[in-house]
Amino acid sequence: MITHNSTRMETITIQTETAELTEEQFFHLCSDNKGLRFERDKNKNIILMAPTGFYSSSNEIDVEFQLELWNRKKQEGYVTGASGGYILPNGAMRAPDAAWTKKERIDRLTDKEKERFPHLCPDFVIEIRSKSDTLKMLQEKMQEWMENGCRLGWLIDVENKRVFIYRNNGTTEAVHSFKKKLSGEEVLPGLKLDLSELK
Repeated sequence: MITHNSTRMETITIQTETAELTEEQFFHLCSDNKGLRFERDKNKNIILMAPTGFYSSSNEIDVEFQLELWNRKKQEGYVTGASGGYILPNGAMRAPDAAWTKKERIDRLTDKEKERFPHLCPDFVIEIRSKSDTLKMLQEKMQEWMENGCRLGWLIDVENKRVFIYRNNGTTEAVHSFKKKLSGEEVLPGLKLDLSELK
């Protein structure tokens, strides 16, 4: 069964009661359709997301670039972008717009595991809300990241110039300005993310 999450058609959920794909089959579905963005929820329903527009894609690159520059200096982890998926402890496969994971956690994986969606939750994730995303959907996704072991997460709402900061102590803070750079706190020490160029 296929259901649309809203009239804006930002996502399509394919419910898989009758033909559940194995993890290997799902990986090949994703890799054979590189122009599409797939996720899978904890119930194995496949979520097909619309491609992003120019501004959203540009915002993702901006944020990923800043995160990678910081990471190149620190050399303490790995950065992935919107096409990098992770199998979470609850069984879902999710792909954040940007993520960072400590080096030793990735280095423990085999080469074969690195070629697929790794079975781990990143230490840090960023989700960027585009005009086609509902805030509720992304807040639920952020909560799922935190419940599965993420240490710090930022939900960036570009249209309304605000950021929701999720911490692993269960707190969420809303920042209603892009004027102040975001701090990576103790999870990413020294990171200062500039949001002023996001559109």
